[in-house]
Amino acid sequence: MRPLPFVWPVCLVFWLAYVWVFFPEWQLVRRSRRSPAARGAQDAGSLRVIICGNGLAVAAAFLLAFTARGAVMTAAKSPAYYAGVVMIVAAGLLRRHCFRMLGARFTGAVDVAPGQQVVERGAYRWVRHPSYTAGMLLFAGIGLALGNWASLAVAIVIPLLAYSYRVAVEERALLATIGMPYEVYRTRTRRYIPFVL
Repeated sequence: MRPLPFVWPVCLVFWLAYVWVFFPEWQLVRRSRRSPAARGAQDAGSLRVIICGNGLAVAAAFLLAFTARGAVMTAAKSPAYYAGVVMIVAAGLLRRHCFRMLGARFTGAVDVAPGQQVVERGAYRWVRHPSYTAGMLLFAGIGLALGNWASLAVAIVIPLLAYSYRVAVEERALLATIGMPYEVYRTRTRRYIPFVL
């Protein structure tokens, strides 16, 4: 039984959502890899961790969808597929919102400038890292759409580890460069999910 992202014509919604979400991400990564910040001390290799971790998560999720037959979501395959596509689109919308809120300060590499203002509007009013929340939602959506429990597990765990490293690096840079304004913001907001985590 093939995963639904590879069954015609239902696969169209998955691949349209996938390309729509990843196109700006590919552009961001291409620009970021060339920037001096990607090799700077503030980034601490976190851009590479994000790229490798997320690439590994997608590759493993797709591979497991075809090979881990015992983990197929047989009864819930179709609802999981459409729920996954909805999650992918929601993640894309949240990422685009974050692009707008941060403007030029949204970069693929950690690059905090002295005097930089703490952004506290939009989703940033509620959580410190909504773009990473969106990233994790995106990969979970891919895993779910593949209709395989093993795919879903790797699509959640690997990006969570990669984003956790990035958050530690980014928050260290923000505290060292911005100081007390970021510390105040950090004490009253959660990392990923409002009021929860």
